[in-house]
Amino acid sequence: MAETTRIKYYSLNRIKRKGAQYNVIYGKRSNGKTYAALEEGLKQYHDHGYEMAYIRRWDDDLRGRNGQTIFKPLEENGLIEKYTGGEWTDVFYQGRTWYFCRYDADGNRIKDTFPFCYAFALNTMEHTKSTSYPKVHTIIFDEFLSRSSYLPDEFVIFMNVLSTIVRNRDNITIYMLGNSVNKYCPYFEEMGLKNVKDQKQGTIDVYRYGESDLKVAVEYTASHEGSTKAGDTLFAFNNPKLQMITGGDWEIDIYPHLPYYYKPKNVIFNYFIKWDGEILHCEIICGGYTEEGKEVKNIYYTYIHRKTTDIKDEERDIIYSPDPSPYPNHYTRLSKPIDKRSQKIWDFFKKDKVFFQTNEVGEVVRNYLVFCGK
Repeated sequence: MAETTRIKYYSLNRIKRKGAQYNVIYGKRSNGKTYAALEEGLKQYHDHGYEMAYIRRWDDDLRGRNGQTIFKPLEENGLIEKYTGGEWTDVFYQGRTWYFCRYDADGNRIKDTFPFCYAFALNTMEHTKSTSYPKVHTIIFDEFLSRSSYLPDEFVIFMNVLSTIVRNRDNITIYMLGNSVNKYCPYFEEMGLKNVKDQKQGTIDVYRYGESDLKVAVEYTASHEGSTKAGDTLFAFNNPKLQMITGGDWEIDIYPHLPYYYKPKNVIFNYFIKWDGEILHCEIICGGYTEEGKEVKNIYYTYIHRKTTDIKDEERDIIYSPDPSPYPNHYTRLSKPIDKRSQKIWDFFKKDKVFFQTNEVGEVVRNYLVFCGK
């Protein structure tokens, strides 16, 4: 008989000891983050009668079967029965609320009178402003990290949803859960989580904010604490993007690297991109040299690499940044050119004539272009 390795799924025990109002938890897919947070909500309901709120970005994530199955793993493991003292065995989802329920001998559903959990979608937050939730103490924002896009001013929308739930209370615990799909996230910047990009797996950082009592704990979850899931074998291909699934690494695409060597004389134009604290130096290059030293002529492409020093002339150099500026050399959205100069630059991107120093640099540009497309 083959030996079976017991998987150690994620536990909230370490981060709870930090006593933070916000608990940001991210890492490998399917390592039990959501399960642990939902179980904590059930435990708080059992111990104190506290209800919980479950937040997603999109309303579609809470419709029909999507909403009905969120508590299914806890049902199957008997946790509903455990935390309700055997009174209820299952969960019923109706009207953006979850109720405990059980079934009689004839299969008829018997539902609890009051819900124990409420659903919220950021893109429809206007519908929840007038409702009160005085018993909610545990708030779970699931899948807060996105690979594709965020809502405009999403952090402000999230704060408004929290305000609707919390009102004037401060005895609230918030769990923000995400898979390591994109380290360039507006929440990290808005919340001042400056170390996330360099945080090591298995560590917890704590952030404080001046003289206030606000505390944010950020955990980059360990990869099953050294154990390996049998299912990881199915994702063992030599593709860096799959490390996010099996190891919890940040998901990064493969981007084209510099096709030729070049000399300063080959650089015919410079511009810069400023995004999420990064400064990228973009060079429009004509020609270059092969590894054998053969000169290549009459080809044009853009090469983007990190700039480790400040931009010398902010009033003259071409700069792309989401921050509005009155200077004519500053542009907000690269993908929406407004003159011949910016049109020529955008043409390199449209024709796939852009190359990157590293895949990380490619990720910075990709996230900036997602912003440009809004």
